[in-house]
Amino acid sequence: MQTFISLILIISACLVSLACDKEVENTDRTLIEIDIESIADEADLEEVEIDREIFADGKESLKITTDNPLVIQLANTGNIDVEDALLLYRAKIKTRDLKGKVYLEMWCSFGQKGQYFSKAIDHALTGTNDWTVQEAPFFLKKGENPDDIKLNLVVNGKGTVWLDQIELLRKPLKNNVKN
Repeated sequence: MQTFISLILIISACLVSLACDKEVENTDRTLIEIDIESIADEADLEEVEIDREIFADGKESLKITTDNPLVIQLANTGNIDVEDALLLYRAKIKTRDLKGKVYLEMWCSFGQKGQYFSKAIDHALTGTNDWTVQEAPFFLKKGENPDDIKLNLVVNGKGTVWLDQIELLRKPLKNNVKN
C-alpha cells in the first residue's frame, strides 16, 4: 500500500511539473537583466560612466556623453536556447540636449544563416526627454534559435544619454502574432 501511495505521489509531482513547465512557456519571462556596472567596466570608453544621481530604478544609471556618433555593445548573450517566441529588448532612456537620435538595436546570429537585426528607430529619442521605455522586438518562429544575441545602444549624434533597467524578455509568440 505504501508503494502504491508513493507511486501516486511521484505521478502527481510529474504532472504538476509538466503543467508548470507549460505555464512558463505561455507567460512572459525575463531572460537577462543587464548590470549597469558591468557595462561601464566592459565598455572602457571615455564617454561611458556610472551616474548615481540620475537613475530610473533607484540605484544608478549608465551615462553616455558624446560629441560623436557611437554604438555601445551592452550585452552578448551567447546561446540562450529560445525559439517560437517574441524577444523583447527593453530599456529606459533619458536624454539631454541630444542632437541626433538614440535607439536600441538587437542583432540575432543564426550561424551559417547569418545575422538579422531589430532597431527601435521608429521610437528613437532626440532633444531632451525624461525617462522613456524603448523596446526592440524580434520574432522567432519554431526552430529559429539564435546562437548569439547582441544588445546595443546606438547614439547617432551628440549630447547626453542615460540608460537604465536594461533587460531581454521572452514573450510567448502565439499571444503576439495571429497565425
